[in-house]
Amino acid sequence: MQRIYEPQDVMEGELLISMLASEGVEAHLAGRHLAGALGELHACGLLGLMVENVDAERAQALIAAYNAALPMPGDEPENIQGTLLC
Repeated sequence: MQRIYEPQDVMEGELLISMLASEGVEAHLAGRHLAGALGELHACGLLGLMVENVDAERAQALIAAYNAALPMPGDEPENIQGTLLC
């Protein structure tokens, strides 16, 4: 397995695992249980998204495309152009 991405928190890691699963890539979030010990603090490199070696390049491309995504025209409030609200 390869560590391909460092999510900011467990929530982002779970979101990315689900996105990758929808594309047929199985992923594992290493350090998930260690991050809980820090409470509200950032995980500071404890979390790592892991995939099989054969899926690493594709998974990295999917995550890069996901992170580069912009809101669909008309889906954003008029007073906050270019900001993706979740």
